[in-house]
Parts: sequence; structure tokens; C-alpha cells
Amino acid sequence: MLDKHDRELEGFYHYCPAVAMIVTVSRGPEKDAMAAAWHSPISFDPPLYGVSVSPKRHTYQMIVDAKEFGVNFVPFEVAELVAQVGGCSGRDVDKFERFKIEEVNPLETSAPIIRDSYAAYECRLFASSTHGDHEWFVGEIVAAHADSSAFAGDGVIDVQKAVPALYLGMDRYLKIESSETIELDRRRLADLRR
Repeated sequence: MLDKHDRELEGFYHYCPAVAMIVTVSRGPEKDAMAAAWHSPISFDPPLYGVSVSPKRHTYQMIVDAKEFGVNFVPFEVAELVAQVGGCSGRDVDKFERFKIEEVNPLETSAPIIRDSYAAYECRLFASSTHGDHEWFVGEIVAAHADSSAFAGDGVIDVQKAVPALYLGMDRYLKIESSETIELDRRRLADLRR
């Protein structure tokens, strides 16, 4: 399948599509929101979630100071909000006011939780480390919020009810048009290959 071999990374979007989400933070009366596609779950016990943030971003210093942050997963229908908060700096504008971002009350932190999210985590800073030109902030999830209608009984997102905002890179987003899913039992399939 691979037919091109090069040492250059031409845009570095090979990992996409990735779920686009919004990182939120509050420092005193100041709030900020930042678009992110570089994030990941890390651990079940304790529940840890990581996000990569450039020190150039206003959100970076706010997380360092607040020692907490929010992770907000938004549906495709509000992908424009992801682009809006990613297109300006919190140093210059109050993004919550400018983009009329509605919130729900956080339970354990002061991190803003976006009402339009289908799921959100409140995280307390657990660890951080520098990797290249970004900081990897690891947060312990101390509270979770979810739109229960967006999830099946087993906790898996129902893409007929909530379509994640998928980021392709270069300001392009993908909407899932099919709700077709397949379940692949990894243990059974692994046994078949012996």
C-alpha cells in the first residue's frame, strides 16, 4: 500500500482524523478555551487524560497557574465553535463572551464545562512534561459530565445521536455520514490467527 517514502512530514496530519475537542480553564475571573486534536486517555486507575498544549498558547500558562482544566467533547454541529476558539487568543479576547459559549456548573473544579458538549471531564493537574515544542498536561479526571442520550447502554457513543467533530488538519473537519458500526472481538480474532 505505501508508495511514497520520504523523511519530511508534509503537514504532519497523517494521524487524522482525530476527535477535535475544546480545553477550558479558569484562573480567577478569567476563562479561556482552546481547540485541541492532540489528546488521549492514559489510565483507568487513576482515571487520567492528557492534552498537548504549546507554551505559546494563553491556555498554557492558565493551566500551569490553575492546576486544573476541562476537556470538552463537542459534536460536529458545533465544529464552528472549535474553529472559533482555535482562531484567536484568549490574551486578546474573552472567547466565552465573544462566541456566546454557554456553560454548566463544574462539580469539582473551576474549569468551565461547555453546555453543547456531549461529554466533558474536569481534570486536576496530575503531571506535566515537555516534549519538543509542546507540554503534555496529564489531568486526573475528578468529575465527568455526559449527555446520556448520546450514549448506548454500554457507554459507547451512539453516532446516530451525537456525531463527534473530527479534525482532518488544515482547518478541515469531517462529518460521519454513516452510522454503520461493526464489533470486532479482538480476543476471538487473535485466537483465529494462530
